[in-house]
Amino acid sequence: MNNHEIDYRILGEEMQYVEVELDPNETAIAEPGAFMMMDDGIAMQTMFGDGSQQQGGLLGKLFSAGKRLLVGESLFMTAFTNTGMGKRKVSFASPYPGKIIPLDLYRLGGKIICQKDAFLCAAKGVQISIEFQRKLGTGLFGGEGFIMEKLEGDGMAFLHAGGHVFERELQPGELIKIDTGCIVGFTAGVDYDIQFVGGIKNTLFGGEGLFFATLRGPGRVWIQSLPISRLASRILAYGVGSRREEGSILGGLGNLLDGDGR
Repeated sequence: MNNHEIDYRILGEEMQYVEVELDPNETAIAEPGAFMMMDDGIAMQTMFGDGSQQQGGLLGKLFSAGKRLLVGESLFMTAFTNTGMGKRKVSFASPYPGKIIPLDLYRLGGKIICQKDAFLCAAKGVQISIEFQRKLGTGLFGGEGFIMEKLEGDGMAFLHAGGHVFERELQPGELIKIDTGCIVGFTAGVDYDIQFVGGIKNTLFGGEGLFFATLRGPGRVWIQSLPISRLASRILAYGVGSRREEGSILGGLGNLLDGDGR
């Protein structure tokens, strides 16, 4: 294996974190802000790009870091290396309620395509890059744009997604239709495209958007029940819009009774 081999365990329910166990000289990499805690004897270093072994010199590092800007990520990542003699642990926390997904890239064909903000952390050597959507319609209407994130290597990587997350195995030719925001990731053999919902009533009043994402097997797909974009839009609408009192005849008086006097 080219990537560092790390042991791990995932703890928690709604707000999970992953505890990574590092042998001497082993390294884990993570997004800035994902760090939670670590044992004494682990050195933390900020670096350009993902620190993968595929990078070559300063130009390679700058190119790798620049690609991360295209997917809305930071230029920098953080490496955590066990500089001690025994095993040490470092933990990374999820940024919002949901689940952490462990991915053994060696067993998954060495490549995963995922939504742009899904990556949490990985073993050193995993390459975090970009995946262009070659189809015009998929790029324009697929929810994730023309660029998605790509994880390559043979080590462990960890994604995070909102709500409940489940895995589905697609057989050759098997097709599922899914809300574009509910896709967390999929293996390289899955064909990703979009499909128009169709129907005037569906288009004008359906409230589900104009397009489905279509995923055709063979391969594995990871799906989330609550995309962070959907949660954020509901919170924003609740905060800035007029408040509805479901099932209440009190109307504005109900706001006074429960402490909201606006």
